[in-house]
Amino acid sequence: MSAKQQKILIVEDEADTAEMLAEMARLSGYQVECTYNGKSAINMLTNLKPDLVLLDIVMPEISGLDVLNFMRCDPRLIGTPVVIISSNSLPSDKQACLDAGANDYLTKPVSYTELKETIEKALHPK
Repeated sequence: MSAKQQKILIVEDEADTAEMLAEMARLSGYQVECTYNGKSAINMLTNLKPDLVLLDIVMPEISGLDVLNFMRCDPRLIGTPVVIISSNSLPSDKQACLDAGANDYLTKPVSYTELKETIEKALHPK
């Protein structure tokens, strides 16, 4: 499947950060949808069926970790790659997300090259 056909869902409560990530993904040829909280992410996931989710952890109401746990329990979403993008930089934060089923973990701010390489690695593991 070419990049142009692949869909990425960005779940990020900061609109400026979400738009920056979306623009970087679009520049790499992906279709992008954004949502700004965990509750709407859970609603969108089953309808959109994205090829990849870029997920913030610290969000109001429903955390990104709760969204990740939902995805890893839903048979329709269990295999969808998830890349955490968070300002939390402690090794224990990263490990908790990886243990919960995240494919990768990036710490904000994220460069275009770092994001592009991480998306490619998550979508096309060797």
